[in-house]
Amino acid sequence: MGYVGLPLSLRFAKAGIQVTGIDTDAAKVRELNAGRSYILHIPAGEIQEQVQAGRFAATSNFAAVAEADACLICVPTPLTPNREPDLSFILDSGKSMAPHLKKNILVVLESTTYPGTTDEELRPILEQGSGLTAGNDFHLAFCPEREDPGNPASASADLPRIIGGLTPACREKAQELYGKVFQRLVPVSSCRVAEAAKLLENIFRSVNIGLVNELKVTFLQMGIDIWEVIDAAKTKPFGFMPFYPGPGLGGHCVPIDPFYLTWKARQYGLHTRFIELAGEINTHMPEFVVSRIADALNDAGKCLRGSRILILGLAYKGNVDDDRESPSYALLDLLTAKGAKVDYNDPFVSEISNKHTRPHLIGKRSLPISNDYDAWVIATPHDAFRTLDYGTFGGPIIDTRNIVKTPHPRLYRA
Repeated sequence: MGYVGLPLSLRFAKAGIQVTGIDTDAAKVRELNAGRSYILHIPAGEIQEQVQAGRFAATSNFAAVAEADACLICVPTPLTPNREPDLSFILDSGKSMAPHLKKNILVVLESTTYPGTTDEELRPILEQGSGLTAGNDFHLAFCPEREDPGNPASASADLPRIIGGLTPACREKAQELYGKVFQRLVPVSSCRVAEAAKLLENIFRSVNIGLVNELKVTFLQMGIDIWEVIDAAKTKPFGFMPFYPGPGLGGHCVPIDPFYLTWKARQYGLHTRFIELAGEINTHMPEFVVSRIADALNDAGKCLRGSRILILGLAYKGNVDDDRESPSYALLDLLTAKGAKVDYNDPFVSEISNKHTRPHLIGKRSLPISNDYDAWVIATPHDAFRTLDYGTFGGPIIDTRNIVKTPHPRLYRA
């Protein structure tokens, strides 16, 4: 019941379908059953409406699977510390579901993963735990999620959904379900094609963001504003699509998913150099930003060590509370390691919780924006940061998101 599972559950419930949301986090279950939301862009009223109508309820008990006609798996697919795919959430879900599967049930995996996961990893677990055979006794399909937190377009019924099935009958069963809430379905020949399509979507973004990040660094040395260049180029009505640079990649998809394909490709003796190069460029963007901060402080007669720095934005994108894989965490760590005293401000993330892999930052809280710092780093394009009067800031401003539009004597692009 996270950023994908919860909105999908509500979408089906609004269509009049009885939905049970399963989550191993008991706190989330309590919040949902009380009609409360823990995700900023999902209003509590939407949850309350479906709970009160009896169309939605949450539980931590996988026995609820036995009452279902369809089960959709929407769990994280992170990377291990060695940057290899971590399928533990998918496989553990499958193990918990399997004993409760019944004949003719539909199981759909939505989590982004490498081609072959549904057929080769999830399928045997479901079959072994249930005694049923996929494609004969129950239906198995892959339908990649297309949630974009804070983007109304991703909540539209017009959003096309790709569907691949283990068999044609499996695909048809999935189409029957998704057709109840989505107006356009895109059937493909297999689960593997659907899995590959999702990876292509995110790798496309990763590679193009890597390109503009590299151009940002190059053009900066030439005294050229990359943002002005992009604005000019995007006037071409064909053959160009604008992508924008930043302090690094964030979110649960684009920074992670390309490595799922590079890992799988190695099993075939292939080296995905282009994808890995883009990943390398994007991964090193926080280091570039830190170098720009050091330059800005040096120009102001100060050194990085001992300086007080405020990072504006902890979320990975504007106007949401989603801080998964945010490059701001890398900035916090890199600046602290160099001796700076670093705080952050984010109107949507009041405190760093224990859900992150940086336990040393747990409990760190958002602090007010004030003039008591030596430098300010704009890391997230929140609308709240666009209306600030940066002219009152007494030190350098390092803008990674092209937020500051008015002239400032100590404005640095990064």
